[in-house]
Amino acid sequence: MKMYKYLLACACLPLLHGCVAVVAGGAIAGAHAVHDRRAVGTVLSDRNIQLSAIDAINKHRELTRDDNNVKVVVYNGVMLLCGQVRSEALKRLAHDSAEGFDGVIRLVDEIQVTDEPQGFWRRRGDETTTARVKTGLLDITSLPGFDPTRINVTTSHGVVYLMGLVKHDEADAATDVARNAAGVDKVVKVFDYTD
Repeated sequence: MKMYKYLLACACLPLLHGCVAVVAGGAIAGAHAVHDRRAVGTVLSDRNIQLSAIDAINKHRELTRDDNNVKVVVYNGVMLLCGQVRSEALKRLAHDSAEGFDGVIRLVDEIQVTDEPQGFWRRRGDETTTARVKTGLLDITSLPGFDPTRINVTTSHGVVYLMGLVKHDEADAATDVARNAAGVDKVVKVFDYTD
């Protein structure tokens, strides 16, 4: 009888995998929402808009080949487009594909047009730069109540984009950290301010 119960439990385990993912995902989203200054509904809306915009851009094969690389980040209703494409026509296509989603207050288009979009290794380097900046934000201890998880850091072709719902002194401190991180050519602030 014990062997039968064991086999039944093993057979049901794959069916529970999705439930575990939903519970774990909810716990992670809930933990993140504790630190976020955005309302939970805004966090979910931002995520849905971001995924929808990425999907709309990826429907155009010409935007996903030849090292064209368009990133979409949405924070508090502000949509950031960054990356590189090979022509103005492709930039316009990416912009038009991402434009017009309900809930977007402002669209910041920082897509660069270049003959040589960054390749795989440069993108890996950008990910390393993002990690350096995020780690540097942990060292900001002079501001009471500062939480580095409230700042979104995105790097594209050596340009660091900072987003978040922050106070002016928090934005200044985060910008200083980003400017001094290795691999950063430029810092672009796309903040919303609470003060």
